[in-house]
Amino acid sequence: MLGIPDFWIWLAYVLCIASTLLSVGYGLINWNKGGEADLSGDTAKWAEEEDKISEEL
Repeated sequence: MLGIPDFWIWLAYVLCIASTLLSVGYGLINWNKGGEADLSGDTAKWAEEEDKISEEL
């Protein structure tokens, strides 16, 4: 197994590479999806107050 005698070390390498590939794939698939989050309820009120404060500064 590529000169790695211990199965658990080999497994750690494989899982690191697999998680990297999955993360990159997920990022590429979801690159331009979405946009502004749909704000509702308390979050919308907080965002409006935050915008007012930012404009005053």
